Amino acid sequence: IASPQDALTIAMNPAGLVAVGDGLEIGFDLFMPRRSATLVQEGTSVRYSGNGTGTFVIPEAAFSHHLSDRLAVGVALFGNGGINTDYANNPFSRFGAQGPAGVDLLQAFISPAVAFKATKTQSVGVAVNFAYQRFRMKGIEIFGAFSSDPAHVSNLGYDDSTGVGVRIGWTGQFGPHITLGATWQSRTQMGKFDKYRGLFADHGGFDIPENYGLGIKIQPNEALAVSLDWQRILYSDIHSVGNPVDSLFAGVPLGATDGPGFGWRDVDALKLGVNYRLDDRWTVRGGLSHARQPIPSSQTVLNTLAPGVVETHLTLGSTWKINATDEISVSYLHAFRKTVDGSGSIPPAFGGGEVNLALQEDAVGVAYSRSF
Repeated sequence: IASPQDALTIAMNPAGLVAVGDGLEIGFDLFMPRRSATLVQEGTSVRYSGNGTGTFVIPEAAFSHHLSDRLAVGVALFGNGGINTDYANNPFSRFGAQGPAGVDLLQAFISPAVAFKATKTQSVGVAVNFAYQRFRMKGIEIFGAFSSDPAHVSNLGYDDSTGVGVRIGWTGQFGPHITLGATWQSRTQMGKFDKYRGLFADHGGFDIPENYGLGIKIQPNEALAVSLDWQRILYSDIHSVGNPVDSLFAGVPLGATDGPGFGWRDVDALKLGVNYRLDDRWTVRGGLSHARQPIPSSQTVLNTLAPGVVETHLTLGSTWKINATDEISVSYLHAFRKTVDGSGSIPPAFGGGEVNLALQEDAVGVAYSRSF
């Protein structure tokens, strides 16, 4: 938030755009999650692997240009989020479901931005987030019996939605060694998933949640910079994501206004990053992020399809400056395996028992940048 590296600062704090040089960045991550669910019921325990699709390509690109010493513009394309599970053996088969099961959600932003250096030490920026979502659900047609629109719950192929929001940011330098930053992203109002209006609350509603954060960078010398961020994501404000599933078992159907959801709670994340320049050509980096995972133990049943339970990420990376204008960066991310055991997660009407979720993630990234 307070430590812009390149034009992709637009994705976190557009105020940083005025602090980076003119240039182009393009890259991708190979993302490899390992997700599973274990059904514990009637004295038996069965583990289901959700890794039918194991590797995903996540692209990124950004461009920045200074109109003057105090004014910069840019645009960034990046993945904002998403989740995928692909169960060849359907975890809901015990309840009558047939065929493979899983969910596929992609979120991407295209964000033009402008940043202005109001004084020698204070900068502000704003980005307009044009958002795109793609979604598919399969293998849970049995939930049609609990829906306000049974024909629009599962096995309907991909559906798309678009929307728009904003992100604003500020950075301020306080003395030669300390930079502070703040950022806020509005709730992104998205069009409804009409094909799945019997699944998501508010008849297919699936907005992207508001988030905000604060950051500090401490740079004791030219070689070393240490950054610390705090970020909060307001999942609970999005009915289809934050509403607990409990109301479903109390008679409120899926897809209803303010209806049942996945029960995700708001998340606070702390992030520590270290950037060290070895010499004129090599820079190395490391980072650690920790957040309380968003899924309560009582909400694991529906989240068999979206087991986003990891809490701690470790990242490593390096940049090689090839010449005066060109750089190659590589990165590695490991999200440590996290298991959430269900507690009262399967209601008596479905035979009682628990669903336990597990997730681990790895990612390898490469990027090329050219300064102008």
